[in-house]
Amino acid sequence: MSMVQGLPKVFVAGHRGLAGGGIARALERSGRWQVLVRSRQELDLRDEPAVRAFFAAERPDVVVLAAAKVGGIHANSTQPVDFLLENLRIQNSVIASAHAAGVNRLLFLGSSCIYPKFAPQPIKEESLLDGHLEPTNDAYAIAKIAGIKLCQAYRRQYGARYIAAMPTNLYGPGDNYHLQDSHVLPALIRKIHTAKMLGHSSVLVWGSGTPRREFLHCDDLAEACLVLLDCYDSEEIINVGSGTDLTIRELAETIRRVLGYEGELAWDTSKPDGTPRKLMDSSRIEALGWKPRISLEEGIADAYRWFVEHHPAAHDPSVP
Repeated sequence: MSMVQGLPKVFVAGHRGLAGGGIARALERSGRWQVLVRSRQELDLRDEPAVRAFFAAERPDVVVLAAAKVGGIHANSTQPVDFLLENLRIQNSVIASAHAAGVNRLLFLGSSCIYPKFAPQPIKEESLLDGHLEPTNDAYAIAKIAGIKLCQAYRRQYGARYIAAMPTNLYGPGDNYHLQDSHVLPALIRKIHTAKMLGHSSVLVWGSGTPRREFLHCDDLAEACLVLLDCYDSEEIINVGSGTDLTIRELAETIRRVLGYEGELAWDTSKPDGTPRKLMDSSRIEALGWKPRISLEEGIADAYRWFVEHHPAAHDPSVP
């Protein structure tokens, strides 16, 4: 990443993840920032003394907190302790260390998972804490809500210009394709690709296929984050979504079409569906002039190219 002298420094925490990677690339392309990154091996964000020392040495002007432990329904429902503790440790460490070092501008990335399971659709920002969470990912959601509240607390108590954006379901280059821990879109890409490669006549998909989901390419999120850093300064959270949703069945059919798989889709209705619908109202950020540019089919094709070119499971189905 660039270290052009004279430009403001922005530290992207989690630059090797899906969201953080897209944001780091967009900041780099803009030519307006010194983009500062550290791998997990170089800096464990859960280690607050190490993070404080890093901030004291580097003195970034802006922080984008995109680092998180993330996963799909299976991972969230079987590892709630990990999702709650690790995300709290990362958030508390980075946000407190940023403040201690005098960083006055921070963008925290939450998730659409923070909203109640049965929130009115499309979900407005005001629905936060207005109902019960989805039980299969409540640990992750509670951690993210704590991060939102911590940013708001620093703003109220110290005047820190910390903001929090809530992306919808993200996908794109650098996604997680793990057999057990991935989200629905990359999981379907992997399953359908493997079935095509091995000549299988059908693919088994979790759930009924009826829940509706909204998806956003990570590069569209990245452009939204640049707009927010330039134009947004409020303690109120702000949604970032594509504005359209589709059923999981329609998603699977779209991926099957993009990948050129001619087999059938079978549905395992014994597996959980999760929240019945999760479409966000993104009118607040659209009023700032941002709109997503990448269509779902175009984005799936882009994600699939990355999977084939970079992920070992694309050529060896035994890879976890």
